Amino acid sequence: MKVTKEEYRGDYGEISLQPESLDDLWHLKYIVEPGDTVFAMTFRAVDSVSDKIRPDKVEKKLVRLGIKVESTEFHKFSNRLRIKGTILSDLDAGAYHTLNIEPYSELSIAKRWKSDQIERIRDAIEASKRPEIEIVTIEEGEAAIGYLRQYGIEEVSRIRQASSGKRGGVDGKAVDGRGEFFGEVAAQLKYADKVQTIVVAGPGFIKDDFVKFLRVNYPAIAQKVVVEDTSSIGSSGFQEVLRRGAIQRVAEENRITREAQLIEALLSEIAKDGKATYGFKETKKAVDYGAVETLLIADETLRGLREKGAGDIESLMRDVEHARGKVVVFSTEFEPGQRLEKLGGVASILRFPIGAD
Repeated sequence: MKVTKEEYRGDYGEISLQPESLDDLWHLKYIVEPGDTVFAMTFRAVDSVSDKIRPDKVEKKLVRLGIKVESTEFHKFSNRLRIKGTILSDLDAGAYHTLNIEPYSELSIAKRWKSDQIERIRDAIEASKRPEIEIVTIEEGEAAIGYLRQYGIEEVSRIRQASSGKRGGVDGKAVDGRGEFFGEVAAQLKYADKVQTIVVAGPGFIKDDFVKFLRVNYPAIAQKVVVEDTSSIGSSGFQEVLRRGAIQRVAEENRITREAQLIEALLSEIAKDGKATYGFKETKKAVDYGAVETLLIADETLRGLREKGAGDIESLMRDVEHARGKVVVFSTEFEPGQRLEKLGGVASILRFPIGAD
């Protein structure tokens, strides 16, 4: 994320920025909210002049347009954020228009900024400086490859071995069925030339055999590999990698690693009836006692409460910060945030237990 301008008058201000990745578009989904004013370059249809009843064609011109936001949609598979709202000025004032924001688009957001939204922009800027990571979880005959994004691990490929037995070669070397399977997995490492680290994880010894295969056939990739033990592959395996701290050792303070560890700490405290709350009512009581060390909020819960105009969530967050607690907004794109949503979307880890009324 690149910020090109910031102007404030109190808590109202305008920030001009340029998202540089799919991760940045995801951040913007939770920064831009109904009622905001957003300016961006967009194409608008202009009827061409003609003596005929119908114009020969509809011309589209690139213009800078401002809209009052009504909704946002994050389309990760088409690599864009759609911002829908009503046009603020020009001949079509009041008409609906959708801004399609893609990486390297420029936009300006004018609004009353909240502290967590400013913090999210700062996080996006810092995250862009960290090494990028790809994860391979592998077991006999099956592998899943994921790419670590700021909103979670996106599974980009799943490979299953079709059959066993002697097969053809890989890079000119004769290999058996397992060797061909390894070759297929290596070929699916789509981000291998981009990432700085590749975590290879899984049960048993097959992950070690795969790393040996990489050293022989793909030495440049093998130099980036970190090996980790997990009991499963796929989404469960990805979660194990996060929980065991392998990624944290590679990229400290990674957002998703922190969320995975926080949700485990929360559930541990809940299980022993300890220093934790969940649900808005119980968490608010803990905030009133000054007991909250870390406030956990699911991003979709936060957005929903804000769209409903529920000011209680804003005062809750402010009170935690004033008491020197931390506020962590969880991504619901990934398992820790989804687990938090099932607990009501709001929870807290406490400095001390508060007991029941």
